[in-house]
Amino acid sequence: MRIAIAGCGFVSDYYVKTLPLHPDLTLVGCLDQNPQRSQHLAQDQGVRAYADLAEMLADPQVEIVLNLTNPRAHYPLTKAALEAGKHVYSEKPLAMDIAEAKELAYLASQKGLELASAPCSCLSETAQTLWKALREEVVGKVRLVYAEMDDGLVHKMPYDQWVSGAGIAWPFQDEFEVGCTLEHAGYYLTWLTMFFGPATTVTAFSSCLIPAADKRSDLTLTPADTPDFSVACIQFASGVVARLTCSIVAPHDHSLRIIGDDGVMGIEDCWYYADPVYIRRMVKIRRKVFMNPLKQTYPLVRKAPKFNYRGAQQMDFCRGVADMADAIREGRSSRLGRDFSLHNNELAIAIQQALETGAAYALTTSFTPIQPMPWAL
Repeated sequence: MRIAIAGCGFVSDYYVKTLPLHPDLTLVGCLDQNPQRSQHLAQDQGVRAYADLAEMLADPQVEIVLNLTNPRAHYPLTKAALEAGKHVYSEKPLAMDIAEAKELAYLASQKGLELASAPCSCLSETAQTLWKALREEVVGKVRLVYAEMDDGLVHKMPYDQWVSGAGIAWPFQDEFEVGCTLEHAGYYLTWLTMFFGPATTVTAFSSCLIPAADKRSDLTLTPADTPDFSVACIQFASGVVARLTCSIVAPHDHSLRIIGDDGVMGIEDCWYYADPVYIRRMVKIRRKVFMNPLKQTYPLVRKAPKFNYRGAQQMDFCRGVADMADAIREGRSSRLGRDFSLHNNELAIAIQQALETGAAYALTTSFTPIQPMPWAL
């Protein structure tokens, strides 16, 4: 399956570095608004550097467009690619506005094209192992989930010195303006919806705790008050309730705890595809019930690959693209496909916009439950 990359910035390095794990994917070209970036990537990979979007979309070799542009450019570029008859795998979010996201989903449906959005970490060995344990009810009936996506005091870190393996700077201004909720909440939203199905309502709170001047004295942000903290309580149609916290303020914590009638199951960090799954069981002695302090390890469904890049995570960024390619060949919907990605996009936007709405939000989208990876059955 032949793919082209649109957007050769910071995150593109992670996709390129994990592309060799998927020999069925062939990179044929790339595009960036900065010609130097696209020329550099093209030379490094031995592919074509497109002069503009029209040239890329006119290339008959391109079957899947990998949209790695600025989040605010996701909607127009994805729309143009779909209109040109290309399948699209987009970095998160699918769109910054739910009406635009729905428009993209409708367009993909009308044209019979695959449309999916990152992150694909729910296809990791760790996530698929958790899902298998849930299907086996190893901690009994699940009632509650606590998920954390806190990245520490980013404004106190030397973030202006962060660069990818290709030497591309972390786009800190864009990250602050888009916000950590739209950028990172999906790492657990996709796990939760995969595990427990569609959500029905979300009640959230979000706030901008660190003003732009405190992030950097010479920084002007538009908008100036994008939330850098959010917390959401999500009600799923299956009856499970989850609390998701996301921030660039609280100490680093990417943990997940799934609370059932017979114990707790969890992991320490969703950014590691081989993160161990632990179980702590409920113990009853006479008239007392308490949590066993000793952890049991639930074996991973398979060994995760090693990733040849530097960064704060160990993830296969191309796994979602590979699943889309498999789905196209097999005539099925990709696991992270149109309705699933749209539903998670709506959830993330509802949490982000709690700063303005401050009210419970009823979900307007849904999806057909997705299937586990074949090696996780």
